Amino acid sequence: MLEEETDQTYENVLAEIQSFELPIEATLRSVYDDQPNAHKKFMEKLDACIRNHDKEIEKMCNFHHQGFVDAITELLKVRTDAEKLKVQVTDTNRRFQDAGKEVIVHTEDIIRCRIQQRNIITVVEKLQLCLPVLEMYSKLKEQMSAKRYYSALKTMEQLENVYFPWVSQYRFCQLMIENLPKLREDIKEISMSDLKDFLESIRKHSDKIGETAMKQAQHQKTFNVSLQKKNKMKFGKNMYINHDKIPEESSETVLKHSLEEEDENEEEVLTVQDLVDFSPVYRCLHIYSVLGDEETFENYYRKQRKKQARLVLQPQSNMHETVDGYRRYFTQIVGFFVVEDHILHVTQGLVTRAYTDELWNMALSKIIAVLRAHSSYCTDPDLVLELKNLIVIFADTLQGYGFPVNRLFDLLFEIRDQYNETLLKKWAGVFRDIFEEDNYSPIPIVNEEEYKIVISKFPFQDPDLEKQSFPKKFPMSQSVPHIYIQVKEFIYASLKFSESLHRSSTEIDDMLRKSTNLLLTRTLSSCLLNLIRKPHIGLTELVQIIINTTHLEQACKYLEDFITNITNISQETVHTTRLYGLSTFKDARHAAEGEIYTKLNQKIDEFVQLADYDWTMSEPDGRASGYLMDLINFLRSIFQVFTHLPTNNSDHAAMSGKVAQTACMSACQHLSTSLMQMLLDSELKQISMGAVQQFNLDVIQCELFASSEPVPGFQGDTLQLAFIDLRQLLDLFMVWDWSTYLADYGQPASKYLRVNPNTALTLLENRVYRGMKDTSKKNNIFAQFRKNDRDKQKLIETVVKQLRSLVNGMSQHA
Repeated sequence: MLEEETDQTYENVLAEIQSFELPIEATLRSVYDDQPNAHKKFMEKLDACIRNHDKEIEKMCNFHHQGFVDAITELLKVRTDAEKLKVQVTDTNRRFQDAGKEVIVHTEDIIRCRIQQRNIITVVEKLQLCLPVLEMYSKLKEQMSAKRYYSALKTMEQLENVYFPWVSQYRFCQLMIENLPKLREDIKEISMSDLKDFLESIRKHSDKIGETAMKQAQHQKTFNVSLQKKNKMKFGKNMYINHDKIPEESSETVLKHSLEEEDENEEEVLTVQDLVDFSPVYRCLHIYSVLGDEETFENYYRKQRKKQARLVLQPQSNMHETVDGYRRYFTQIVGFFVVEDHILHVTQGLVTRAYTDELWNMALSKIIAVLRAHSSYCTDPDLVLELKNLIVIFADTLQGYGFPVNRLFDLLFEIRDQYNETLLKKWAGVFRDIFEEDNYSPIPIVNEEEYKIVISKFPFQDPDLEKQSFPKKFPMSQSVPHIYIQVKEFIYASLKFSESLHRSSTEIDDMLRKSTNLLLTRTLSSCLLNLIRKPHIGLTELVQIIINTTHLEQACKYLEDFITNITNISQETVHTTRLYGLSTFKDARHAAEGEIYTKLNQKIDEFVQLADYDWTMSEPDGRASGYLMDLINFLRSIFQVFTHLPTNNSDHAAMSGKVAQTACMSACQHLSTSLMQMLLDSELKQISMGAVQQFNLDVIQCELFASSEPVPGFQGDTLQLAFIDLRQLLDLFMVWDWSTYLADYGQPASKYLRVNPNTALTLLENRVYRGMKDTSKKNNIFAQFRKNDRDKQKLIETVVKQLRSLVNGMSQHA
């Protein structure tokens, strides 16, 4: 059984070997690896197989040998016929060759012609394929020469996307393809150069652009302003408030002039497109967009425009000197932002609203800083007003282009305060000139025409003066109507700044009243005070100034009505500001009255300084001192002038009388005080009885002057009381009634109630009593006491001690 399996295995191996399938390494390996002596057995099987095949081959050969012999025999028979056929074929071939040589020649010609024809067709086809490419490239060159760069870029796109793929295998196409990037770069450089030229051009012409835009904005408002003025004209008709009239004719003239200007402006209205060729921007933007480099172009454009914005916003150092400097500054800025606004609306993405807003906010901060700095140097109100008008037009223009301008109007309020300050300074000079030219005497009127002229300038109403016959006089001087007119002119000047500020009538009314109050309370008040304090202003001039301020104070209500007529805001409105003329002119009157008293006292001091008493005289001269009589005569003449000032009504008379009474009382009190100080002068060492008697004569003259009623209106001996201190002190020394003085001191009914113990002690001890001790001077009033009765000297010493005791008691009590 095992041998049968082994034989079957070898049979399979032999079958595999005979199948010619390679490799056979694995088959042979299985033979040798199965069992020992397998190689020998396998070789035996292989030999047996070979012998079997040899037998089969031999049988096959034997079977086909006869057929092979027959075939050889047949071939031998055919050999002769084949040789004959070969000779015939060779001959036929030779004859055919000889006959076909001419045909071959013609055939080759035909073939050559056909090849040429095919080549020509191929060339024509290729040329027809290349011809559009060449035509497009030629078109590209023409567009480049004609500077139609955007079209050239589009042509390049067509060449690259449509035409070049057809002929990409040709060398000339490769050259064209290589040349296109260079052409694109050339186009970029050329378009960028055009853009730079454009930027430089608009930088140079931005002022012209801005000027045109501002004119257009102003022209746009002209008709509305004309209508407003027409309405105001209707309101102003028949507007009379105490001869304060807003003339109708001037309003009609303004309206007519405005309409004429409007007609002229309508003839030709230029736009920014008329002044600026924006094609370089559009062309460059399109070119960079086609080239896919739009962001680079946008960044470059914005960067360059920001640089130009900084240059435009940089003012000239002397810009504040003339209005043309401000106008040039504003027009350049307007021109810049008008261009940017146009670029914003006609291009997509080159500039954005956020970019323009950021640029405007930066510019606005710079503009405000520049205007705030330069306007501070303006001292001319007309220049400040021109600046205000330019700012309003500037703001209105840019507001029309969508830029916020509220901060500019806030700045105008700052400039308004400065404008008011410049007006106040200007009007301070006007007031000073008016005061310098005034003669400080009542205005004389000789006829009705002159009377009406004054009334038309100043709202004066006095029935008594109207009834008087010519010639007559107004109580005020020439400065009063001039001041009133100038205050109205100031209100007009202040109103000019309030126009076009987009403020309500209430706000304008408030601004006018506040600025007028500043004029009255600060400028006019200061000018009045400076005038009052001037050395050359005399007492009569001061009295006239007091009368003038009274009339100016009364005219304040007419100024309030004047402002009301302008703004149409009733004075009964809760928040309406009142004019402070009452306090202003009252303070001026008080200052003038005080200056009258001061000047009068100074004049008294000048006379008193002329006093030359001989304090050691033994006997008086028997008459008052010359300086004192001159002083009294001066006072009489002065008070006579005061009481005879021209007055047309009881109010003026009462005012003049009051001033005269106060001045007279002040003069008497000051004279009494000066005489008292003369007695108590520290440089005065002693006084004789003769000197006391002489001094008493002078005081008597003073009392006589007081009792003579130099100014009417004093009740009883009111004026004489100014010398009561001197009288009681002199009586005490003249009568030598020390016992009564010491006994009644402190009693309300004391005879010497006004004598101060300290004053009496100073005069007795340091002046009179010191002379008593000087035995070398015979003119001393107490010399006989020291010689004849020393008891009286002791009595005087006792009085001195008692006075000291009183003085010490007063000090301790205090």
